[in-house]
Amino acid sequence: MNYKKSKILFLVSVLTLVGCNYRQSVAAIPQQQDLQTTPSLFSSQPDTRDLATPLTYKIETYDSQVMGASRTYGVSLPPGYKQNLKQSYPVIFLLHGGHGYPTDWFIQNKGQALKTVEKLYTTGKLPPSIIITPDGNDKRGSSPYRDPAYIDGPNGKVSTAVGDELVKVVQSRYRTLTNPDFWAIGGLSSGGWGAMNVGLHNLDHFSILFSHSGYFHDKSGPINSPISYIKTIPLQAQKRLRIYLDSGKSDIEEIDEAKGFTKVLNEHKIYNSFRQFPGSHTWQYWREHLADSLTFVGKQFRASEIAHRDENLGFNRGKNTRSY
Repeated sequence: MNYKKSKILFLVSVLTLVGCNYRQSVAAIPQQQDLQTTPSLFSSQPDTRDLATPLTYKIETYDSQVMGASRTYGVSLPPGYKQNLKQSYPVIFLLHGGHGYPTDWFIQNKGQALKTVEKLYTTGKLPPSIIITPDGNDKRGSSPYRDPAYIDGPNGKVSTAVGDELVKVVQSRYRTLTNPDFWAIGGLSSGGWGAMNVGLHNLDHFSILFSHSGYFHDKSGPINSPISYIKTIPLQAQKRLRIYLDSGKSDIEEIDEAKGFTKVLNEHKIYNSFRQFPGSHTWQYWREHLADSLTFVGKQFRASEIAHRDENLGFNRGKNTRSY
């Protein structure tokens, strides 16, 4: 009897050990796949040799069927773009404000955006991205007496030209990721409003929107007023949105606009971040805080990379699932 009991206990122990080892190996499989066989959607950190070369920008031209004229845009390609021929990249549109041009975000006495972007690449806060600065002016051109009209209106379909036509031009000319989770659009002042308006009317292209010192009502009516229009977009599209806002504390009207817009975003459970900083409606303020909006953008790009990478592993996650 004692012999039989010992034999039974021995067999139970062996089976238990085998079972434990089996469960551990099964649990480890997804982790091994994630580390060894899952390709990265984009390079999270540029090569140090590529970072040693200062970023540059060019002004390019294309024929706009929407506007019926030749249009321009600025472009800055990420470090290593010419060397990494199989790599595709996220895209960031930066919109100029009143009396502005596609060069505004780049030039020395205004945006100096490439200095900011270089620092963010070096610190890993922003994945290498294609930076695009559209021409946001309508057929009337730039004027100190009016803001750009980022709408489809009587002076041209600027919203469609920027948010759809130019997107397709960029996709045809450069190696871009096409999923809207890897496309961001933002701007300053009337360009901040424009980014919200263009982005919300082109949600098949953009899911990350940001505004510096922007406003969210437009005199043309609720269809071009993000604070109203955002209530009309489908629930599934609202879930995809990621929105960043900031304003200088001396910009009283813009602060009030942002607070009102944030309230609507929260009521509709749309992911958003609103920040106030010392400062006013100046290029110094926008230069200082472009890093804040682009750091937000970088976090969304990385979260989307994780979510879409997991989808490729076959995990049962919805298309819009993100990790934070």
